[in-house]
Amino acid sequence: MKLATLRDGTRDGALVVVRPDGRAFTPAREVARTLQAALDSWETTSPRLRTLSEALASGSIRGEPLDIHRLAAPLPRAYEWVDGSAYLNHVRLVRKARGAEVPPTLETDPLVYQGGSGVLLGPTDDLVLKDAAWGMDFESEVCVVLGDVPLGSKAGAAAPYIRLLMLCNDVSLRNLIPAELAKGFGFFQGKPSTAFSPFALTPDELGGAWRDGRLDLRLKTWLNGKLVGDTDAGPEMHFSFLQLLEHVAKTRAFTAGTILGSGTVSNADRARGVSCLAEQRMVETIETGSPKTPFLQAEDVVEIDMFGADGVSLFGRIQQKVVAG
Repeated sequence: MKLATLRDGTRDGALVVVRPDGRAFTPAREVARTLQAALDSWETTSPRLRTLSEALASGSIRGEPLDIHRLAAPLPRAYEWVDGSAYLNHVRLVRKARGAEVPPTLETDPLVYQGGSGVLLGPTDDLVLKDAAWGMDFESEVCVVLGDVPLGSKAGAAAPYIRLLMLCNDVSLRNLIPAELAKGFGFFQGKPSTAFSPFALTPDELGGAWRDGRLDLRLKTWLNGKLVGDTDAGPEMHFSFLQLLEHVAKTRAFTAGTILGSGTVSNADRARGVSCLAEQRMVETIETGSPKTPFLQAEDVVEIDMFGADGVSLFGRIQQKVVAG
């Protein structure tokens, strides 16, 4: 089923169930007021939400027309937002771009960081650029929403903890990150609010494309209407979501409503394009000696989407305009 959050003037919005084609919705207030409330009691709410979804799909419930501009992020705020870096091609290129060595445990120990989760952007919210010198970049990713995850959970038993999947634009301020990392205490200012797709999907909606904790579909990214990335999200995800979950649960438990990201989807085949500008700039540096592509500027438009075999957008499209702050 497809779920979304309708802006209604409250902080957490109103949970709605979305028709499979993404064009209509029905309120879910009789089941759960918000997505977080649904996640808190998933064993009892998910069957009722599925009943609503089936009724909407069959036409026995008349849905209301859906305008994604009315949607917030599926979770407008989350208990935690933890992002991995599961695509090693991205790690290698970006580390090389800032003159940093890749860690010796790159292939055996996942990289993760914890981002801000109190203010999460909706799919059409503007990207506010307060200073172009900060080097704003988009990062197209897949992410999952977790149920309650016990301390010490292992990858082999982690699949039931993944409740939903989404896409995200994990925005980076590239020129702020090196100085922050040089302090030896991670980055903070270099990672502003992340934006999420209109819809969150249960894993069964993805059929055979979702297997072994990876989503084997193309993730498409456009910049100002030009397709810049058509990357395969499955084959080169070195650490699956199940492995990432085991890694982050090593020393702590997680509560329902935690979001876990894949990191920027990246392929070694340059014909697949890029899911962030930093990779494009690194490729240009390798080929010509210096980067040619600028980071995001005011009036730029970033779009991120993923399609099923029937050509229908699965998660809805992230469409964001950069505006001067």
